[in-house]
Amino acid sequence: MDMIIACSALGIVAGILAGMLGIGGGVVIVPALVMILSAQDFPSESIVITAVATSLCTIIFTSISAARAQIKRQAVDWTIFRLWAPAVVAGSFLSGFIAARLPAAVLEVGIALFLLVTSIIMLSRWVPDPSRAMPGNSGTTGLGLFSGTLSGLAGIGGGNVMVPLMVFFNVPIQRAVATSSTLGFPLALVGTLGYAISGWDESVTPWSLGYIYLPAVALIATFTVLLAPVGVSLSHRIPAPTLKRCFGGLLLMVAGKMLFDALSHL
Repeated sequence: MDMIIACSALGIVAGILAGMLGIGGGVVIVPALVMILSAQDFPSESIVITAVATSLCTIIFTSISAARAQIKRQAVDWTIFRLWAPAVVAGSFLSGFIAARLPAAVLEVGIALFLLVTSIIMLSRWVPDPSRAMPGNSGTTGLGLFSGTLSGLAGIGGGNVMVPLMVFFNVPIQRAVATSSTLGFPLALVGTLGYAISGWDESVTPWSLGYIYLPAVALIATFTVLLAPVGVSLSHRIPAPTLKRCFGGLLLMVAGKMLFDALSHL
């Protein structure tokens, strides 16, 4: 019963944040699932990778809901989507096999440090050079591969990587959020497949598919799908500087908590 309540509440919060910030909700889901699974007596060596894989699976459903709402508002930059999608998908698929070979503590610390750096950038008063534009095809492919791999390793929908990168190249934040939400679907779908295949012989429970814990997926995804459109509506009502600070503040809190937990286990 405790797990049902915790996962349902997590889905509500993650759904609103996914729609509002284009982050897929994984930045909240992963650390929360680490705590939930720890309370369920999961094997310690499997908790982090199970949380990452399960989070990525829920984002399949969240991103569909958020992307539909953004597409209706005609907020997606389809040029960036077409250029990034193939590389994002390739990187996301590879991430499941990379994560399976990393120690749990290394994976958790790496995710926390990445989120910490990103949060500092988003909270600062840094403004990109107004003359800076998106790179050419090879540069764009590299950015997409980097985004997909890192997002898959962290169990996030890509917004934590892709939104700051797009803002760096002067894409307006509301447009970056919308494009990130849309790219989140192929990223999460292929990344989930990678975690299912790489963990096929490592299933912790009868309710697991590879590294993916299906009961948590069902509970979280139900509420994220229902609440993501609410977050999308909020994202178009909040001024861009405020949205940027919300994004950075959320990342800072989550990164601090993950880093503290990871270092306390070393």
